Amino acid sequence: MAWNIVFEPLVPLLLVVLLTLPGVAALAYAAWRGARGAPWRTAALAILVLAVLNPTIRQEDREAVPDIAAIVIDRSQSQDIGNRPGETDAAFAILQDRLAREDGIETRVVSVASNPGDEEGSALFTALERALADVPRERIAGAIFITDGQVHDVPASAAALGFDAPVHALIVGRKNERDRRLRVIEAPRFGIVDEPVTLSFRVDETAADEGATDGTATVTVSVDGVPEMVIEAAVGEQTDVSLALKHGGPNVIEIDVAEGPDDLTMLNNRAVVVATGIRDRLRVLLVSGEPHPGERTWRNLLKADPSVDLVHFTILRPPEKQDGTPTDELSLIAFPTRELFDEKLDQFDLIIFDRYKRRGVLPIAYFLNIVDYVENGGAFLAASGPAFATPYSIYRTPLATILPAQPTGETTVGGFLPRVTGTGARHPVTADLPGGESEPPAWGRWFRTIDVDVGQGKVLMEAPGERPLMVLDHAGKGRVAQILSDHIWLWSRGYEGGGPQAELLRRLAHWLMKEPDLEEEKLSASVQRDMLTIERRTMDDVATAASVTAPSGAVTEVTLNETAPGRFSATVPVRELGLYRVSQGDLNVVAASGPLNPREFSDVRATDSLMRPITRATGGGVWWVGEGASATPGIRAVRANHAAAADGWLGLRRNEKYLVHAVRQTPLLVGPLALLLILGALALAWWREGR
Repeated sequence: MAWNIVFEPLVPLLLVVLLTLPGVAALAYAAWRGARGAPWRTAALAILVLAVLNPTIRQEDREAVPDIAAIVIDRSQSQDIGNRPGETDAAFAILQDRLAREDGIETRVVSVASNPGDEEGSALFTALERALADVPRERIAGAIFITDGQVHDVPASAAALGFDAPVHALIVGRKNERDRRLRVIEAPRFGIVDEPVTLSFRVDETAADEGATDGTATVTVSVDGVPEMVIEAAVGEQTDVSLALKHGGPNVIEIDVAEGPDDLTMLNNRAVVVATGIRDRLRVLLVSGEPHPGERTWRNLLKADPSVDLVHFTILRPPEKQDGTPTDELSLIAFPTRELFDEKLDQFDLIIFDRYKRRGVLPIAYFLNIVDYVENGGAFLAASGPAFATPYSIYRTPLATILPAQPTGETTVGGFLPRVTGTGARHPVTADLPGGESEPPAWGRWFRTIDVDVGQGKVLMEAPGERPLMVLDHAGKGRVAQILSDHIWLWSRGYEGGGPQAELLRRLAHWLMKEPDLEEEKLSASVQRDMLTIERRTMDDVATAASVTAPSGAVTEVTLNETAPGRFSATVPVRELGLYRVSQGDLNVVAASGPLNPREFSDVRATDSLMRPITRATGGGVWWVGEGASATPGIRAVRANHAAAADGWLGLRRNEKYLVHAVRQTPLLVGPLALLLILGALALAWWREGR
């Protein structure tokens, strides 16, 4: 309950003043003339003016409202280092206990964790602003931050806070901490596959009160989880390394520096760069044994890709054709067998023999060169025609050592629908092939197949009677594919609706050239919306659990669930910034959560330099609380414009705000009373003047 006297004029104040001025002038003249009733007339005028101003006693039913004090707790990953979690919890418990003893203070606790998708680091003031968005600014008593001091959104001035109250900082950790960290200076975003790119980085080892130290540090550079080099880098100096990208698409380059003396954490000893590999030009050698309707299918497919350099020869004039035409009158280009199959064979990414038959054009030594080329990492595709089942078959050459299908000598003729086998449903070349999901397949028929016995390799497509149509195999470091029909060109012509000829051959060519997206055994991982998605492609019926290593080193076993034939996946919530490593057997993959090199780990040493300017500007203070309870300041209530920090205590502003539930008003000069007083004063004035 509170009361006071207020004035609620019956007429505007300006009108009161205008009406009062003549009376005041007349009373002044009367007093100058010495009229004995002037004081009583003055009293009558004063009572009249007071009655018009309407003095009122106002009674209010009030309820005091508490002031709001915010405690902002830094739970970012840099706060997980060493004893910081315990120090943070201890300081928070002491603050809660002391604030509970303070009357009129309501506490709001704001816990701020690392956001995997945030590149701005520890945004404590942003979180504070959100937490106090519904609080009137005049009720805020202050804010207390419990942090290591690595706050990346400190306002530039006290005015930018949005409230007028002290800000205090309790710093966990130790002064003059030492830490080794890695910083990428220059990194490639793109690079030509198998050509060197340059990567520049720097290793720093510093303490809070001194510059960088000297010496060397062991640095390991890995690509897609596979170590490429180990070097000794000079601390405090830029180091340049050169390495080659292994494949097209994203190449994850990791740089790891060994742990240093008194290192706070290994989280900032690693940097990640993603460089996209681009193939300069794909060189393909296509040798057609004879002109046929499907020859143009291959040529159109390969020429449609501007990144492919195609060398195509069709053997139109075999050695046995001797018609006496002089060589200088022939318009055919001589087949440069020695140049292609001896001198420049290793320059091709893929060799295709299209309905080729052995007719003496290529010596046996050149077939041996092709075998060596494949076993050393090359790619060979044999698109077979009827000649494959004859004594002129290329299987009767050294190529037999790498070809997975052996001809039986028979050719089957008759319309049939090619079908994807159970193995093919798992293989990336034929899995989900458009038209193959229905029964019967929604594509046109073929009319000829070469009968073979498959001794090794995988049969991805077959004709009725389990007759192989497409067989893939690994040979040494290289890859081999056989298409056992020369009628795939019917699909490109749209016969009976056609079929996915272009897609099938594109996938086949890319698998032969070892594109990562078409590997049979592949493990991949990606982070999106705070979830780690793991995908496994395998030719097996089951997939073992994957091992996930978080940036902090914690290891989790994750069970993969089958989503399609040969495909398994799982999702795991992501709570840490940095690099997640996923392994399953011999397969390893990495995925970055948040920015590749998060600002959160750019410097993890405890410091008061970032928070001190804002605490000074608001009248707050800074305390190092890593020593325990004795270092945590006490709490006092202070008024505006008073000191809010000193040795051993921090101040929270008392704003003394309240809520009014009811108001009662009682006029002091009601009409009759005012009239009685005015008439009484005038009567006394007349009586005084009449004597």
